[in-house]
Amino acid sequence: MASGGGHVASLWTEVNRCGQNGDFSRALKAVNKILHEAKDDITALHCKVVCLVQNSSFKEALNVMNNYSKLLGSDLVVFEKAYCEYRLNRVDSALKTIEASSEQTDKLKELYGQVLYRLERYDECKAVYTDLIRNSQDEYEEERKTNLSAVVAAMSQWGESSPEDLGLSETTYELCYNAACSLIGQGQLTEALNKLRQAEELCRVSFADDSDMTEEDIESELAVIHSQMAYVMQLQGRTEEALQRYNQVIKLKPSDVGLLAVTANNIITINKDQNVFDSKKKVKLTSTDGVEHKLARMQLQAIDFNKALLAMYTNQADQCRKLASGLQTQNPGHPRPVLVQVAQLCREKQHGKAIEQLQQFAEQHPESASGIKMTMAQLYLTQGHVTKACDILRSIDDFKHKQGMVSALVSMYSHEEDIDSAIEVFSQAIQHYQTQQSGSPTHLALVREAANFKLKYGRKREAISDLEQLWKQNTKDIRMLAQLISAYSVVDTDKAKSLSKHLPSPDSMALKVDVEELENSHGATYIRKKAAKPPGETLPKEQGNVEIKKKRKKKKGKLPKNFDPKATPDPERWLPMRERTYYRGKKKGKKKEQVGKGTQGATAGGSAELDASKTASSPPTSPRPGSASSSAPGPSSAVPPRQQKPTASGATRKKVPQKKKKSGKGGW
Repeated sequence: MASGGGHVASLWTEVNRCGQNGDFSRALKAVNKILHEAKDDITALHCKVVCLVQNSSFKEALNVMNNYSKLLGSDLVVFEKAYCEYRLNRVDSALKTIEASSEQTDKLKELYGQVLYRLERYDECKAVYTDLIRNSQDEYEEERKTNLSAVVAAMSQWGESSPEDLGLSETTYELCYNAACSLIGQGQLTEALNKLRQAEELCRVSFADDSDMTEEDIESELAVIHSQMAYVMQLQGRTEEALQRYNQVIKLKPSDVGLLAVTANNIITINKDQNVFDSKKKVKLTSTDGVEHKLARMQLQAIDFNKALLAMYTNQADQCRKLASGLQTQNPGHPRPVLVQVAQLCREKQHGKAIEQLQQFAEQHPESASGIKMTMAQLYLTQGHVTKACDILRSIDDFKHKQGMVSALVSMYSHEEDIDSAIEVFSQAIQHYQTQQSGSPTHLALVREAANFKLKYGRKREAISDLEQLWKQNTKDIRMLAQLISAYSVVDTDKAKSLSKHLPSPDSMALKVDVEELENSHGATYIRKKAAKPPGETLPKEQGNVEIKKKRKKKKGKLPKNFDPKATPDPERWLPMRERTYYRGKKKGKKKEQVGKGTQGATAGGSAELDASKTASSPPTSPRPGSASSSAPGPSSAVPPRQQKPTASGATRKKVPQKKKKSGKGGW
């Protein structure tokens, strides 16, 4: 103030007034005028930095601090510098700036917690916010609790260990939403869905009294809750409901690019290899500028992984390889990028190259070799190399003694008729459980299955040890004793006889069952036939019990429609038409007097008779009003054509000679 004079004093008054009113643009103009008068005024430089930060001019503010670093010092604007670096997504630089500060103020700790959250160092972030809540009491306590609950939710979803319950109240919809996210990370989906509905209700209540908030604004605020509800439904298998909610969120076009990217990615996962056109439209939303700064590292990896799969489904092989290679560079030990590349090679029918790539990855990263070797075995099976697949599966130390793996190996070896290898698998598994869990249900079950398998394939000598072990565990098992005696009967008959003494007596094993009652019971499949009586014992039937046979009625034959019972039937009606005396043969050739050249079916002779113009007195086609016909036709006395007899026999008529058919085999 000493270097300013009266004009500078008025400018400082203007800066103070604009700062209190929140008009930082006018305040910046006044500060620039002050700096024009006094370039090295530290207070004016600090005010300029604050005005630029308030106007979101972070790059310009950072340039001012870097240009005047010697004058401003390191501690005066440390918060402003770290905040500008944080907002410019230079998170590592912001962390270094904060850690280099000699004094840790509350606002610097708040920023430190935000930086740690962006760096996904959740344990340290949780400690910072816990300390702030414990040692500060101001109007920002609710926001600190919200941030702490967000840290706990992130730890439960992406952290290695589940966090403890801090007992945070759920008075706001943000706190309730974060609690629901924690439940999702713990796998409590039903409870999480109820908590999300509670968060939606709290959000609507909180904005009910705000007249400036429209219904569209409220729906935009609820978009993140609705998207999370859809995610829970998708995890529960309710994909149709989830897809409907996802599309509703997309239609709202929220300003949060991270929310849009996650929602679009989840729609792509529902579509899978179907509805590829819709997935190609949605994948553009996952590539918006700034998405990488809004989402966690695992979320970004999942999005890139789904992009690679979509490229594979759309036959974009080069794009698929490029995305998978990028994922492998980011996570060299993660198996997913390699599996995508192998899937693409399999689509191109390059199974040998795919197996070679899997083998190389398994050797370089033994910690992820189990899943990779399972994939190799599957590829060998698709090619029909069962023995190679079995060798790969037996090399997986984590699974080779599991019951499911033993069952799969025995089935495959049995298919290849390699019984010795199957028995070896049983023996190794039994020996493993003998040393680790002797007498456990899994151990005894394996011994029992091994014994049954050996007996099935006639290896009774090898099954004796297993059967003895099982019988010693339960001496009351008669079925096991019987199997043991059967096995010893082939190897050692004396031992079989000594063991047969342990069998119960037949009387004790007999069941008190009435056989005749059982055979005659309802539902019996076999009924004993009663003995037939001798012929002399047949009793005569009483007169009243004589059975009367019913006579069958004969059906009357059908008569033709024009049958006349008075007319005598044709005596030759049963002969074929060619053998009848009045058969004249088929008429061939065209006769001008019979067939005319007019309409189809007309004849030359009949056309003259049917011509109305040649008759003298032809009646009109329709009667005139008031006139009547002079004579009415009487009943016809003509005989029906089916009852007419031929006028002359076929012998008196001259037959028309028929032309012989040509016997040549030629075509048309």
